[in-house]
Amino acid sequence: MSNPEAPSGENSDIELPLSMKLEALLFVAAEPVTTAQLATALDVAPSVVERGLNELDAALATRGLRLQRNAGRFQLTTAPQLAELIERFLGLEATTHLSRAALETLAIIAYQQPVTRPHIDSIRGVNSDSMMKSLLNKGLILESGRADGPGRPILYSTTPEFLQHFGLNSILEMPSLAKPEEEEAETHDEMLKG
Repeated sequence: MSNPEAPSGENSDIELPLSMKLEALLFVAAEPVTTAQLATALDVAPSVVERGLNELDAALATRGLRLQRNAGRFQLTTAPQLAELIERFLGLEATTHLSRAALETLAIIAYQQPVTRPHIDSIRGVNSDSMMKSLLNKGLILESGRADGPGRPILYSTTPEFLQHFGLNSILEMPSLAKPEEEEAETHDEMLKG
């Protein structure tokens, strides 16, 4: 006999919304998961999962969590606005800062991924070995394969931790790169107006 005063979570006859189920699965997932993995767990089509993920993304917009998308995988992360609070709470403030050289190297990888170390070196004009090791150790980049060229150099890409570090939900949220001529034209136009 069911108790009419029992909290709704205890009543197994009520069907929970898909977005709530997805939130729970993503919360307990140890690593980013694919739409196919979520569809299998929920016994629904991947297209249904996509709709549910969009609903969840919209629902999380006003809360402390965000849905992060990277390379076809999804996970829950904290809202970027809370980064300072989270770092302080976890005692991470001193470990999250990157040098100018590390940021330069990371930017090249983020905008040109997958990219080889020799290509990064040619853009920077210096050897990037130590920067690459540092970024690998921090979990901001990973080895994502090998190029087809001579010597088959290692290709590097950014990780979900990169997105978290910079408060991005997807690599598509990165600002676009303005070409130097465009920047000069904008500066010239602003000077004429001002």
